[in-house]
Amino acid sequence: MSVLVLALVSGAVIGLALGALGGGGSVLAVPALIYLFGFTPVAATTAGLVIVAVTTATALPAHARDGQVRWRTGLLFAAAGIGPAMLGGLVAARLPAAVLTAAFALVALVAAVRMLRPRPGPPDAVRTVRPGRAAAAGAGLGAVTGILGVGGGFLAVPALVSVLGLRMRAAVGTSLLVITLNSVAALALRAGTADGLDWAVIGPFAGAAVLGAWDGKRLATKVSGHALQRIFALVLLGVAGFMLIGSAV
Repeated sequence: MSVLVLALVSGAVIGLALGALGGGGSVLAVPALIYLFGFTPVAATTAGLVIVAVTTATALPAHARDGQVRWRTGLLFAAAGIGPAMLGGLVAARLPAAVLTAAFALVALVAAVRMLRPRPGPPDAVRTVRPGRAAAAGAGLGAVTGILGVGGGFLAVPALVSVLGLRMRAAVGTSLLVITLNSVAALALRAGTADGLDWAVIGPFAGAAVLGAWDGKRLATKVSGHALQRIFALVLLGVAGFMLIGSAV
């Protein structure tokens, strides 16, 4: 299979997961770039940020048209994460490849466990949000985005529901705004490393991810969201195990 076809197929699968599940698909982008295309962990996390930023920024307007983006809440949440995202981008460039791979695998494992656990229903009313908790959640998400090159949708959506009291659909839409801003902030400090990236892979990968996200949104209306989530979580468990074994060798 040619590199172009492999990039298109990989991007489509990851975009499909993003569109169907509202987050989490980007966790597969970095392992795919490392193991299928030979990227180093640092290059893969930088490329992952590019793919995430393009995909979420493209998907954001559709959610905004549906009234499912809470702009003020999202901007406040993202503001707490921009600094940590930028610092995380600097830290990632200085971490050994094995440490970065192991850390990514552990985050993928946490994401899989969260997806397998049943989520409580959205709150009936938005409760008072403690600014300190909101800032801590936003900062933590920003740090994960900066270091590991993932948008953190699998962390942002639960945080927006449990910490800020948003309903699930609004949390998904608002998370796209948060993820886009965090990804761009992290990329701002990685601009110097972008010259060595293989854009012949990243371009088709990102384009296919955008198209796949649209198909995933339609798929979510036909297939049980619970079933999709469990399948994706099991795949993610396998990826996390593979990466942990690889980092230990």
